[in-house]
Amino acid sequence: MSSNGRGHGVHSPFVYHFIKQVLNKQVANYQLDDIELYRKELLQNSEMVKVWDRGAGSRQSVDSMRSIQQIAKVALKPKKYSLLLYKIAAYYKPSEILEMGTSLGITTCYLAAADNNANVVTMEGAPSVASIAKKTFSRLGITNVEMVEGDFDETLPCYLKSIDQLGIAYVDGNHRYEPTINYFKQLLEKANDHSILIFDDIHWSDEMEKAWEEIKQDAHVTLTIDLFFIGLVFVRQAQKEKEHFAIRY
Repeated sequence: MSSNGRGHGVHSPFVYHFIKQVLNKQVANYQLDDIELYRKELLQNSEMVKVWDRGAGSRQSVDSMRSIQQIAKVALKPKKYSLLLYKIAAYYKPSEILEMGTSLGITTCYLAAADNNANVVTMEGAPSVASIAKKTFSRLGITNVEMVEGDFDETLPCYLKSIDQLGIAYVDGNHRYEPTINYFKQLLEKANDHSILIFDDIHWSDEMEKAWEEIKQDAHVTLTIDLFFIGLVFVRQAQKEKEHFAIRY
């Protein structure tokens, strides 16, 4: 089912409420202005760092030198989607937030700024990039973030063992079919009615399209919202029939 982003034509009370209270919510937070100012600094930073690329587009891990501004141009989520993550976290207020794919730490800061009481765990596979993100947190005074470095195949199981239930999980890491489905299945084990799984770049490639369709059809998934760049997944057991929405955002 499609919607124009204003809620017209949406018969699900939950999704209608999501559109009105989250998507269309106006935000005023001075801390977000500071984050955007620092984004501009990163986009102008010519310092070179070594990056270990283990994601989509690379059949094997390779080292390469890139400038911070190059990484920022390619990897940082636009303000529009960073703000969406903030609004989701601010409205639902989960005690636990997981981000898989820190990059330079801008979206991490948005998630952390949504609720100072939330415990934000962010995972990054490239040590040099993780180091830059830590500087981002320090510079912006973000204190409720725990950085976990290493391969997701090792760090995700450890994280899931440490929590009782999943809050928000934002997956922006390895944009390939097999890893995405693997992460989804692991996250699902700790998900409940209040959990929100957010997958980035769901239409980025044929592999991601395939992964997104498989996630939608999973028996545990009762509701999805396709925002075209980002996909939201819910496992609301009280909802007996599956519903899939596509909303222009």
